[in-house]
Formats: sequence, C-alpha cells, structure tokens
Amino acid sequence: MNQNKWMYYFTAAALGTMLGVWSARAEVRFDHRVRNDFFSGFTGNAEALGRGMKVCEQVLAENPNHPEALVWHGAGLFFQSGQLFQQGKREEGMKLSARSMEEMDRAVALAPDHIGVRIPRGAALLAAARFMPENPFRASLLQRAIDDHQHVYNMHVKAGELAKIGDHPLGELLQALGDTYSRTGDAAKAEEYYKQIQTMLPKSEYARRASKWMETRQPLGPMEAQCVGCHVSK
Repeated sequence: MNQNKWMYYFTAAALGTMLGVWSARAEVRFDHRVRNDFFSGFTGNAEALGRGMKVCEQVLAENPNHPEALVWHGAGLFFQSGQLFQQGKREEGMKLSARSMEEMDRAVALAPDHIGVRIPRGAALLAAARFMPENPFRASLLQRAIDDHQHVYNMHVKAGELAKIGDHPLGELLQALGDTYSRTGDAAKAEEYYKQIQTMLPKSEYARRASKWMETRQPLGPMEAQCVGCHVSK
C-alpha cells in the first residue's frame, strides 16, 4: 500500500463513515473534542494528530477504560503503524499495529453498544482492508468490520429507527455491510444490504453503487466504496 492510499482510506472512507452513521444519535460525544485534529492528522498534519492523541492520553491517564478515548487513540496508532511500514520499519509497525488493535478491541469490549466506539473501529478497519491483499490479517479486519456494522444495524432495527437516521448515515451503514460481506465472499448477505439500499435510497449515489454491484457481484473498487460526501477537516 503506498503512502497516498494509506492516508486516503482514513480520510475518504473511514472518517466520513465515523461521523455519518453516528451523527443521528443525540449523545454527549467525545469525538467533538478530538475529531478535527485526528482528521487533519490523517491527511498528513503530524502536529494536529499529536494534539488529538494527547487529548486521548490525558483522558486515559484519568480513566484507562474510557472506551471512546481508547478507540480514537487506537485508530491513531493504527495510522502511525502504517507510516512505519511505509518507512520500511516492519517490526516496529507490527508492534504498533498490534497495540492499536488491542486498544480498539478493548474499547468495544468495554462499550459494545456504543455507536461512537463501534463505528470508528469498524470503519477504519474496513477502509484499510479494502487496499490489502487476501491474508489472515485482512480477514481479521473484515470480521471486526462485520461485527461492528452489523451490531449498529441491529441496534437501529431493534429501536425501530433505521429509517429515521438520515439518508447519509443510512447509506454509509448499508454500504459498509454490503461491501464487507462482498469482500468476505458472502454474496447472499451482500445482496441483502445492496437491495435494501435500492429500496430505501432509490436514485441516490448509494443506489447507483448497489446497481453496479448487482451487475458484477464483485466488490467495488476501494475508491468507489469511499464515503459519499465525506466530512473531513483539512
């Protein structure tokens, strides 16, 4: 994966989904404190990323089990591990990647029903997996992405609010599910969510993508699967 793609997946795919799916929930949001710095950091602003990481570290120093701080900090480490790989520092990159996964996984274990934890992990890992060749690590990322997005979907359905969350968050959520299942080889499940897009969001960009998938039944290209109308701070 080249450096441009590594930065791209955090901005164009992961981060737009983080905000899009979560924005419908009226919660006190930790991301308001850190997201702009993280978004800037993931586009190459090391100083901004450092500020965002510092906020997370300050919160974690007071409460090591703060799930939102953990998941954002883990996402930051995941990004930094990619930079190490790009620099040829494979061993350091692997260690930092393992630490990032540990933090994000612990965040989900602490708050399994928190959309502000599930979506950041699932979106970041799905976006990364789109650029990876098939291997066990990629498979583990996709499984986490399925777990996170499916859990959020099920929560919305159970609450009777799926159709109320807004076109953008709904489209991002359904697209993530269709895309992830397609990349794991489960075409039947992918079709279920792509058909739901066509029914619930006709004439949208999501529906256009769904129609393209129906024609080929193959995963969309990484750029084609990016967030529609991303929320990215430069």
